[in-house]
Amino acid sequence: MLRSRRAGRASGCRRSTSFVKRQSHVTGTRVNEIDLLRFFAALAVVFFHYSFRGYAADAMSVMPYPLLASVSKYGGLGVELFFMISGFVILMTAASGNLRRFIISRIVRLYPAFWACCTITFAVTIAIGEPRYSASVGQYLVNMTMLSGFVGVPSIDDVYWSLFVELKFYALVAIVLLIGRIQQAQTFIVLWLVASIALELHPIGKLRYLLLTDYSAFFIAGAAYFLIWSKGVSLTKTAIVTVSWGLAVFQSIKGLKDFETHYNTSMSSYVVAGIVTAFFAVMTLVSLRRTGWVGRRRWLLAGVLTYPLYLLHHNIGFMIFNRAYPRVNAHLLFWGTIIVALLSAYIVHIGVERPFSSLMKDALEKLADRIHRLTLRSSGRAEARR
Repeated sequence: MLRSRRAGRASGCRRSTSFVKRQSHVTGTRVNEIDLLRFFAALAVVFFHYSFRGYAADAMSVMPYPLLASVSKYGGLGVELFFMISGFVILMTAASGNLRRFIISRIVRLYPAFWACCTITFAVTIAIGEPRYSASVGQYLVNMTMLSGFVGVPSIDDVYWSLFVELKFYALVAIVLLIGRIQQAQTFIVLWLVASIALELHPIGKLRYLLLTDYSAFFIAGAAYFLIWSKGVSLTKTAIVTVSWGLAVFQSIKGLKDFETHYNTSMSSYVVAGIVTAFFAVMTLVSLRRTGWVGRRRWLLAGVLTYPLYLLHHNIGFMIFNRAYPRVNAHLLFWGTIIVALLSAYIVHIGVERPFSSLMKDALEKLADRIHRLTLRSSGRAEARR
């Protein structure tokens, strides 16, 4: 049995190596188009928050920006694009079948920038947040674990909600890795899709929560697109994408009435469906390697700015608006804050992510090796006692 498991792992490694061999629009392990898409998704969310969401409801910002509001109110769909991209990238990361490598890569990818951005947001909140924004030291410390959303502690920044969704997705992938079935990912994707449809028809709260049913179509579609990108088109994958598209449109439209009521605006279901369809069209081109010169160019800078930009822009931007408006011209304040957010994201990348990610990775690898050796010694002693 042990030999068969090792053979299975070796076979999985050979199959995952074939993923890399088939790369065309790739630099190292990066799919160039994905970096650009990430950046556009982040900008869409920034515009949604700054020119619509902050002023429209919940008293987050005192500064309106009607010039872009009618368009940018659809920018919140950038988060759904993030989830689709995540489905693609996370399955790529897990394709080797190595759970330890997957966990370390996710920790290294998420935590250094998050710790920096959470700390910056906390400091700015203490400095200029009152009266609309406040935070305590205890709240900050819990937030630094990135688990505040699972223990009922308010987030230092509201955008962290999507991280909690991502973490649940990572947990689902980790379970598949743990049972050694990542090479059957397509089967699990189909089961997830069927379960999502069933839960839309007959909701069960706990299962909807565990299976991310509100956004599952986007994760599923992204994963299916990775399978197309790495292994080629098939009837099953095409069916998965098609059904996921229908479910994604449904998931995106079903909450529009509540959105319109909360933000006192009107939304076109046709525009929402068109935007979601555009996401699928673009990802289809990426998976089929039909993006031309866009895919051949490196968009690394755009890609690395995305995560810290997303983490930093929301509350800090609103606090700046609340302090400076109306003394500062709204156009100058709006565009100036976006530039500051981009520069801050770059500083976090070069000052924190770049130097500390590699150090953290090395430390975690050494820790994992030590734990593995201790486990082997313990099991050896247990065998000797028998």
